[in-house]
Amino acid sequence: MLTRSHDMPFGAQIAEQGVRFRLWAPGCDRVALCVTAGQDERAFSMDSCGGGWFELITSHASAGTRYRFEVNGGLRVPDPASRFNPDDVHGASEVIDPADFDWRDAAWRGRPWEEAVVYELHVGTFSPEGTFTGVLERLDYLVELGVTAIELMPVADFPGARNWGYDGVLPYAPDSRYGRPDDLKALIRAAQARGLMVLLDVVYNHFGPEGNYLHVYAKEFFTERHHTPWGAAINFDGPGSRDVREFFIHNALYWLHEYHLDGLRLDAVHAIVDGSEPHILTELAERVHASIGGKRRVHLILENDANAARYLGRGSSAAPYVTPYLAPRAAPHVTQYAAQWNDDIHHALHVLTTGETDGYYTDYADEPIRHLGRCLAEGFAYQGEVSAYRGHAKRGETSAHLPPQAFVSFLQCHDQVGNRAFGERIAHIAPAAAVRAAAAVYLLAPGIPMLFMGEEFAAKSPFQFFCDFSGELRAAVTQGRRREFARFARFADPAMQAAIPDPNEMQTFLASKLDWSLLKDAQAEWLAHYRNLLKLRRDVIVPRLRGMSGRSARFEVFAPESLRVQWQLGDGSTLRLLANFSGERIHADIPAGQTVFASSTEAGQGMLDPWSVVWTLET
Repeated sequence: MLTRSHDMPFGAQIAEQGVRFRLWAPGCDRVALCVTAGQDERAFSMDSCGGGWFELITSHASAGTRYRFEVNGGLRVPDPASRFNPDDVHGASEVIDPADFDWRDAAWRGRPWEEAVVYELHVGTFSPEGTFTGVLERLDYLVELGVTAIELMPVADFPGARNWGYDGVLPYAPDSRYGRPDDLKALIRAAQARGLMVLLDVVYNHFGPEGNYLHVYAKEFFTERHHTPWGAAINFDGPGSRDVREFFIHNALYWLHEYHLDGLRLDAVHAIVDGSEPHILTELAERVHASIGGKRRVHLILENDANAARYLGRGSSAAPYVTPYLAPRAAPHVTQYAAQWNDDIHHALHVLTTGETDGYYTDYADEPIRHLGRCLAEGFAYQGEVSAYRGHAKRGETSAHLPPQAFVSFLQCHDQVGNRAFGERIAHIAPAAAVRAAAAVYLLAPGIPMLFMGEEFAAKSPFQFFCDFSGELRAAVTQGRRREFARFARFADPAMQAAIPDPNEMQTFLASKLDWSLLKDAQAEWLAHYRNLLKLRRDVIVPRLRGMSGRSARFEVFAPESLRVQWQLGDGSTLRLLANFSGERIHADIPAGQTVFASSTEAGQGMLDPWSVVWTLET
């Protein structure tokens, strides 16, 4: 039996004498452990260990035992490092023995990052069941699609029955609505058995607004010296920050080791404020890579609106990697983070396909085709230039020295769909030809592509913002959501604001579920398009990516909304793109080389149809 567990310095851990419980509660003089046995609950005084730590090892608990901590003379709270909270975030935690799960996957070592085709999904809306098992039952579909990695939106325990996941308050506990810990492990095991990597979205920049009791007994978790959109920042650089840093570093280690995940995507790290050295992002990455060693491949990904290229650096590879296709060749290895979500390429594609230029799209409205070309050739569109949307502040760092695989490209994601008032997908707001052209660009480019669930068949269901808060918070979130759009001319009318779906209503959540019964007729044509592109990527592009370096590409805007890009791939071959994002036919010299993909019916005659894309490869 192959088992995996992470030795945590806090929470509940199976020990020879029973269970060891540890809690950091610097705001308390006394802490008690309350253990539930049937209808009875017994309280045991915990020993003070200094530095705000309390500990108890007891034989009165075992796997399956429900427990809480009593703090401040009577308040009973769940374990902040709970491995499972079966009765939601306000209920008791449950002791979990990770040794009870048999992994049976000793051969899995992960996959090289350049092979990644990521599929982002929300567990609760991906399947009718809305569970880990519901995802598992559709893994074969994803393999057939051409996906090589699934990225789960956050699963950490959140308040209520439904949530995007970014309001989690128990970052070690998979939400019980999706299943038990073993159900998540079974999903990961089944995915890896099919050659699929599993990535998890984690949130280290804030806790959700309901169910977080740390303010009561561990105020040192937060600091008023820094502020974020959610209030006081997480304390990564003030007094007591060492224990706070360990809480989040161990969370990353826990998911990667105990759940054998292939990587983590860190949400909105631009909202993490840390003035100390090393920065928490640097220390976390160093600890992760040191713990993994060379045993398997693990990939860390960032979302960072600041476009801070410093975290994406590469070093010289100690040994070449032997691909299943070609001779060995050396490649720069990741020193901290493998890649960052590239919002710039999404925004440029969105403006080109939809014509929308409000909000943050303002920064891409002047020359969207130039922004797209720079993203494809150099990574970020904003590499220190002034951003009008951000109050004319400079944004970004130089990124041309990085390989294309340091950037995750996408046409849709949970944010860019769900942050619209009605959650419309791009296929509902842009011409089909434009969307298909955009897909042909980002799915075949050397960067790492990411699909959002249902994109591949132009799902008709929206993906709306939903949650399930209680009390006054429920009404505040509903009203806040509608006020958020009041600055847009379309929603200046109060009646239009009232039409925005209520995030707390069950129907908002249900409307966001994928309708798999529609996967036919016109939707089947979309699916065939995506499958074809991903097959071409697998067979033609991916085998040549290993060994790519930065400054390997150049681009040219040769006509309004028309673009040429050229890359030197890792094997020395040349990949070329010709794209027309206008509604007019244009004259264009077709790139040299063998045609990999062409959507233009007259590409061979030197003409490019509207919304056309041509890819060629010269070896």
